[in-house]
Amino acid sequence: MERSHERASSGQAISPEQRPETADTALELLVHGVGGTTPEEMLNDPRTVRVTGDETAAVFRRVDDADAEKRPDDYRGKPVPEAYVWCNLTSGNGARALWLLLLPFMVVNLAHWMRPTVSDNRTRTVRLYGLLVRLVSLTLTVLLVAAACEVALDLAAWQCAGTRACAADHSWLGFLAPVESGDGWWSQPGRRLALAALVPAALTGLLWYLSHRTWSAYESQQPMTDGADLDEDTGRLGLGRPGFWYGRRLVARLRAAHTAAGLLTVTAGVGTSAARHDRGDGGPVVLEALGWLLNASLVVGTVVVVWVVCRRGRSERRLDRQLDEALVRWLPVGSLVLLALTVVYAGWSRPQWRSVARLPGDATFGGIVLVQGLLVIAIGVVAHLLYRSQPDTRTAMRGLAGPAVAMLACALGGVFSGGVAQRVADWLDGTGGSIKGPPVFLTWQASVIPPLLVVLLALFAWLARRTVQLRRAAMNEVKQDYPSEPKDTERTRRIARTRAMASLTDRAPRIIGITSTVTLLLGIVALVGAMTADEVPGEAAQGTYAFVEGAAETAQSLGSWLIGVGFILFVTWGRRAYKDPSARRTIGILWDVGTFWPRAAHPFAPPCYAERAVPDLTWRMATWTRTTGGRLVISGHSQGSVLAAAAAWQLTPSVRKRVALLTYGSPLERLYGRWFPAHFGPDALSGLHREIDCWRNLHRATDPIGGPVRLPGDCGPKVDREPLKDPLAYGRTAEHPLPAPILGHSDYQADPAFAEERQRLLTRLRPDVPGPRPEGGALGSHEPDPDTPPDGDSQPGPGADGEPQGNSGRSSA
Repeated sequence: MERSHERASSGQAISPEQRPETADTALELLVHGVGGTTPEEMLNDPRTVRVTGDETAAVFRRVDDADAEKRPDDYRGKPVPEAYVWCNLTSGNGARALWLLLLPFMVVNLAHWMRPTVSDNRTRTVRLYGLLVRLVSLTLTVLLVAAACEVALDLAAWQCAGTRACAADHSWLGFLAPVESGDGWWSQPGRRLALAALVPAALTGLLWYLSHRTWSAYESQQPMTDGADLDEDTGRLGLGRPGFWYGRRLVARLRAAHTAAGLLTVTAGVGTSAARHDRGDGGPVVLEALGWLLNASLVVGTVVVVWVVCRRGRSERRLDRQLDEALVRWLPVGSLVLLALTVVYAGWSRPQWRSVARLPGDATFGGIVLVQGLLVIAIGVVAHLLYRSQPDTRTAMRGLAGPAVAMLACALGGVFSGGVAQRVADWLDGTGGSIKGPPVFLTWQASVIPPLLVVLLALFAWLARRTVQLRRAAMNEVKQDYPSEPKDTERTRRIARTRAMASLTDRAPRIIGITSTVTLLLGIVALVGAMTADEVPGEAAQGTYAFVEGAAETAQSLGSWLIGVGFILFVTWGRRAYKDPSARRTIGILWDVGTFWPRAAHPFAPPCYAERAVPDLTWRMATWTRTTGGRLVISGHSQGSVLAAAAAWQLTPSVRKRVALLTYGSPLERLYGRWFPAHFGPDALSGLHREIDCWRNLHRATDPIGGPVRLPGDCGPKVDREPLKDPLAYGRTAEHPLPAPILGHSDYQADPAFAEERQRLLTRLRPDVPGPRPEGGALGSHEPDPDTPPDGDSQPGPGADGEPQGNSGRSSA
């Protein structure tokens, strides 16, 4: 056995002569889905033992199966069950609830992976798409830090501390207020700004620390790339590339650039105001020269940061272990040094300087939003060009899902920044009117939220109407599915309603498309209104029609309230999740879907759990099959099926020949294939079907997440079984004396079809390594069709469309 382990670690396959006695053993590797579960629930046994792994992710077995390889005779005709538990990667301790604040970063990172499928001759266009998404991500970092600067520098240090009435209401600002402190040392505006700069600088440092720590904890696992079989798979594409799940170099480079961008934003907030004062009031020549030098340094630093972001993307075709150490180390350090020098410069004594109105720089937020809008439009143009090169009707929004999601990420960033500024301004001033408050643009931005909510309500009304129509249509389908049962109208209506609700998932592209388009248009209205009027909407509408004045006042007041309350609810939800494990698990479901992808666009996004989970599964499958020579079925539910497919892509050909794939409740095509066509589109899934030995997929019409894989028949035997009946029994029967539940997305293993399909896959996987598949597509005599029952019955199983099918052709792997 030790020699077998040595061969497995070195990547050597075991020949039939070297195969141990455990070659006939079969293993079922279970992978759970979103929300997580316990190994006891997965294995249906209260006594489990951890086979390998740690507290974060591990493989478990039942205690009785711990030494199954030593007792192969006890497992003839049945597989050894194992459970891979990865829920702690996304919904572990309470601190991960704070990841909610990184939601805009996660969403824009998704946009990077949503590009359409293209041919190899569009490489430059693909690179341009990734570059534009990285630039949008950079603007989101700048927007977040600018919002912190607005709160700390402008509202607190500049406006409130510089206003006697506001400072008197907040004693903690007394030492910064000129009157309250008797013109103390900290009361000069430059020194107040220098002290307040610690808040956004600390926020930037916290983001850097979280990104660095989570990389070490989650994403530093190197894929299994060593071994003799590595060069056998020279045609790997997409998720099968050696470096796909190891983006250390890009994440480190982007982390340095975004950290530097945050520090430069703080530098600009502190230093440009002092430089403007020195130029305008005829101050000392030395200070004026230092101000010009500061501005020049900011421009140089900005150019360097943008150059680093634009320099290159991911290295996926090889495992890139290199690190740009000089850049990663000195770019943030240089920005920090520049900030320190700026703080000293701003803190220089200027007795005549007084803080009046708002801090100069109101155009900052409008400029950021303008750049974001132009970049999103550019991403839309590039995505359209990519889609035209290889169109696919199943692709969500005809290839425009990426720019639409990027637009929503920018909108979330705007809500966060505006909500923080509005609530802090209200807290500092209340209704006193002693300070000017946040920039005019943020008020305009909040004022367009009520019209957006009207559009969303209209969309929800359309969804409700569509649900009623679908339920009526499903009533007849339910009656046809249970023809011999006595009909119960309420039971039929409940089943039909569940099916109708499940089908609404397919309407998501329309909802996202309309919402993002309206958001873009309303953002343009807010930007134009703020730039032309230079007043809040209520003041800008004065003197016009009474209806316009009333609408503007209502939108301004309601929008300010909504954006503030929305942000408070968001923070409250995060705080509740910190203390409540059930709420934490709900948030974990969001991350299960949103953080599957590596951090290719934004380094401050929540960590990618798949960069830990996929290598875990790959190592487990490769080492077990090569050590024992046995058969393995990887069985994935929901998001677990996506992890299982990603791990199967990473396997070498000699291992894939011993592995079968069983998916159920799988979003592989319904969600991932439509929204991420470049990596889960028809070409990618068909390639996986050809390369894996055999694959079956189970789904239900009542499942809102899982669905058929919809692979064409020319790439091998059908993957999809006809939709499973749900509920298993319409009324009370001898087998189901009590009403059977409507399972929807859960408990697929309760259906007899699950055990049947698993046994078919194990029957197809022979103890000996199967030979090449015939060129003509016919199955060999030693390779039974998975649609043929194991008892020899020649009745073919159902296909993806629900119709009976014969033996389909299967091309060579």
